[in-house]
Amino acid sequence: MPLKIQIEKELNQALKDKDKNTYPTLRLALSAIKDAEIANRSKDSKIISDSDIILILKKMIKQRKESCEVYQKAGREELLENEKKEVDIISKFLPKQFSEEETKKICVEVIESTGAKSIRDMGKVMGYLKSKYSDALDFSKVNLVIKELLK
Repeated sequence: MPLKIQIEKELNQALKDKDKNTYPTLRLALSAIKDAEIANRSKDSKIISDSDIILILKKMIKQRKESCEVYQKAGREELLENEKKEVDIISKFLPKQFSEEETKKICVEVIESTGAKSIRDMGKVMGYLKSKYSDALDFSKVNLVIKELLK
């Protein structure tokens, strides 16, 4: 089932259940998807792919995590909790992320297979990882792992 339809179904259920934490977040997600569809109209493609939707959702999560940091520094616990709930709601629609242990294992394998020897080869490793595991890896963590392994 396409991701957009899953989000719409979840929104409808949240509206029926009167879940005031979930439906505003899902409405924002659908609004962002709709904006992307409108932007794609000029490219003769009215349909947006699931991979594009995943990128949109990841961007939304990144924004909320940045807000979490700001709220935490400012001591705004109620806003911090709200942002964390939104991250959890949006994350349900993303593919399962690899754990840190699995991420490190994959990075080691890719470094060995690409023959990377120093930090200069980081671009080659990152490119390979993005082509193979773009949805399942958190590249902020991958960046740190690769830097540690290529010292």
